[in-house]
Amino acid sequence: MEAQGKKVILLAEEMYNEFEFWYPFYRLKEAGVEVVVVGSGSSMVYRSKTGIPCTVDTNADGVASAEFDGIIVPGGYAPDLMRRYPAMVKLVKDLFDAGKVVAAICHAGWMLASAEILRGRKVTSFFAIKDDLIHAGADWVDQEVVVDGKLITSRKPDDLPAFMRAVIEAL
Repeated sequence: MEAQGKKVILLAEEMYNEFEFWYPFYRLKEAGVEVVVVGSGSSMVYRSKTGIPCTVDTNADGVASAEFDGIIVPGGYAPDLMRRYPAMVKLVKDLFDAGKVVAAICHAGWMLASAEILRGRKVTSFFAIKDDLIHAGADWVDQEVVVDGKLITSRKPDDLPAFMRAVIEAL
């Protein structure tokens, strides 16, 4: 087990990308990581873009970032909803500021922009939000996975194997 004893937050909200949520969920568990699914508080069950439900363990308001080794933000349209909840944005910022793993894939870069952690950082994302990340101060590149310290980003579901290898290595 590559990351035995580690504890990671996996964020959830309506319209999440099912691949970018469930692949990390099971890959982390396989690596020995305790995964805590955290929602915004608007519901206890969220549906993916195709309707697949996920049930959260807790809400962002009830989570102490100091108890975790990292956070993963899946894409889809969920990040646009997540960033409307200050407690979710605060989790991302607090974990980043503490030097913990912060990983975002696809449209999840929106959460990184809202957490104001992109200035001077090298990142990637789904191409459609490239301008948003650049305007937030990021150095955007088109690569399968980008690791800038403990900040890990990828572009799309096809990048999930490389993304999760980098996340597990960073943990």
